[in-house]
Amino acid sequence: MPRKVVQGPIRDKEKTKQKLLAAVGKILRVKGYSGLKVSKIAAVAGFDKKLIYEYFGSTDKLIDEYIKSQDYWSQVNQDVDMDFSDGGHELTKMVVLNQFENLKKNKELQKIILWELSESKPILKKLVEQREEVGEVLFGNISDPYFGEGVATRHRAIMALIVSGAYYLNLYTGYNANKFCGIDLKTEEGRKEIESAIVELIDFAYSKKK
Repeated sequence: MPRKVVQGPIRDKEKTKQKLLAAVGKILRVKGYSGLKVSKIAAVAGFDKKLIYEYFGSTDKLIDEYIKSQDYWSQVNQDVDMDFSDGGHELTKMVVLNQFENLKKNKELQKIILWELSESKPILKKLVEQREEVGEVLFGNISDPYFGEGVATRHRAIMALIVSGAYYLNLYTGYNANKFCGIDLKTEEGRKEIESAIVELIDFAYSKKK
């Protein structure tokens, strides 16, 4: 029987694109965002830089695709099969706890968030806008109708503090120290304490429905 041919233009293109995307991640981990130059990305991937333009259109579009593939909120499934009669109470606990854990493991995403905080670039503004779009779907369709006018805005404010706190604690302990408020976030026990506090705060937020 003739051997099945698995190579070809389509397969090779996809493999090349994945190697270029992986090169962006490697550079972010080692050099940070300042190292994301077209020649460096091409060299790390082992390809001619013209393939970046051929397959992605530009370096920015390559970086944009990589960033979206790493960003937690861009990957949240808006079609989660759950009962939303609780206003998204259980869904909120699930996605925020997953975010807290995801950021700990994803060093590239940590670099991306630090990049967002230090520079103003169209590629980063686009990512922020995409996150807000996901949030607006969740708030506008699930929690806002549950809480009603007035209380819904306060709920959003509480969630902003919880989500940003989950970001900051991972970044702080990832780069400068083990402890925050005396809790060692590089231990399982310390992270469990924070996770328990996140759940309590979300429960508190949902207790405010009038």
